[in-house]
Amino acid sequence: MSTHVSSAFGGDPKAPVLVVAPHPDDEVLGVGGTIARLADEGREVHVAVVTKGSAPLYTDEMITGVRAEARAAHDHLGVTKTHWLDFPAAELAEHPHGGLNAGLGKLVRDLAPGLIFVTHPGDIHMDHQLSFLSTLVASRPHQQDYPTTIMAYETLSETNWNAPYLTPAFVPNVFIDVTDTLDRKLEAFQMFASQVKEPPHERSVNALHALATLRGATVHRFAAEGFVLVRSVI
Repeated sequence: MSTHVSSAFGGDPKAPVLVVAPHPDDEVLGVGGTIARLADEGREVHVAVVTKGSAPLYTDEMITGVRAEARAAHDHLGVTKTHWLDFPAAELAEHPHGGLNAGLGKLVRDLAPGLIFVTHPGDIHMDHQLSFLSTLVASRPHQQDYPTTIMAYETLSETNWNAPYLTPAFVPNVFIDVTDTLDRKLEAFQMFASQVKEPPHERSVNALHALATLRGATVHRFAAEGFVLVRSVI
């Protein structure tokens, strides 16, 4: 019998899980299979979408459409609640960093998650890098209660496109078996119709399936998601 993800790490196995997504669909790309597995195990899973698009880059119709896609995808995976933080998409570098720290900090204090998944600091997108840093600030272990486990996930077309050897490389050291939930992950991704691309684009169903197969084969499983363990207090 496989170990429950809920009990595989230190801390309270009944504490909520928080997935930090700089943009809607990052959470499905990187953690979709794990979200579904955790939900199936009875764990409360929250998704924090850090940014919101704004004119002139995004129209109101585009924003409304993506949020509807996210709601459908999250419902399909079993997400307990989606939190929209509404910081400016593709402009986090121009936004006061203290504001992002405060926004994520309040959410972490309110939810008291035991396990956090966040984007990798080596991602090419600045929004991903800053979301990672603010998540660590929000989770500093000088608080009375703090997340005991933090893991960084990979996002196709972001994690693998930064400069090799010059930026942090994504080398997973934690693998979560998603054999039984891979189909739901792929179905949830297809609900992001505005984001799905045709192969050989990396943001295609084929590419996601191939990555899950590769990560799984690395640890002799049919499908897995890979993570970099940032912190684990046991």
